[in-house]
Amino acid sequence: MLSVTPIPALSDNYIWLLRQDSSPGVCVVDPGEAGPVIDYMERESLTLESILITHHHPDHTGGLEALIKLYSPRVIGPDNPGIEGITDTVGEGDEVRIMGRLFEVFATPGHTLDHISFFAPGIPPLLFCGDTLFCAGCGRLFEGTPEQMHNALNRFAQLPEDTLVFAGHEYTLANLKFASQADPENPAVAQALTECYKARELERPTLPSTIGRELKINPYFRLESDSVRQAAGHKGDNTDPLATFTTLREWKDRF
Repeated sequence: MLSVTPIPALSDNYIWLLRQDSSPGVCVVDPGEAGPVIDYMERESLTLESILITHHHPDHTGGLEALIKLYSPRVIGPDNPGIEGITDTVGEGDEVRIMGRLFEVFATPGHTLDHISFFAPGIPPLLFCGDTLFCAGCGRLFEGTPEQMHNALNRFAQLPEDTLVFAGHEYTLANLKFASQADPENPAVAQALTECYKARELERPTLPSTIGRELKINPYFRLESDSVRQAAGHKGDNTDPLATFTTLREWKDRF
């Protein structure tokens, strides 16, 4: 069995740790800092065999140098020479085997142009999506276009509903507060807010989410619903979903 454990880092990041059964060799995803990973390795008597990188931002790569120096792991990431230490460059359509599971690589630009995501079919399906998809939200568009992000989210929406979504940040409460404004007639959002408030009060992660849950609560997956269209000011017209997405994303930037 493949287990996935969150290692909190920085102010609100999660570094995801993948472990196969009781093997001491593990993989981590997007180590924004090295200290929490090293502490976990030493506490659990583990060794770091591989690292997955979704994009170049320092809060997802800042721990690479120290981890490479200490463990010499295989580092799998996008084709971006600005990320030092990558040993295996991957992109759209590539496959990599990690901890006994085969992962498909998706190009998911939008948040950044080099952004990739890792999807493992199987039971259950797993999606490591960095800063593309969050619980009840999506990443800010620092480099890409609304169309690129919209396309990436549409691709995720086609994945099996039981796919576990491992995002890079604990942004859920903030996203749900926005969703309550962007999709005010959706009772699933209110229910999710209650559940996630309780989780955070207990200092528990709100992640992973699932694709099925995101289809119900994430306004960027509900662009054609009357509730979202009306909140975006597009009620009664034939606005393309991309236009509604663009309006929502710009609104969220100011929220």
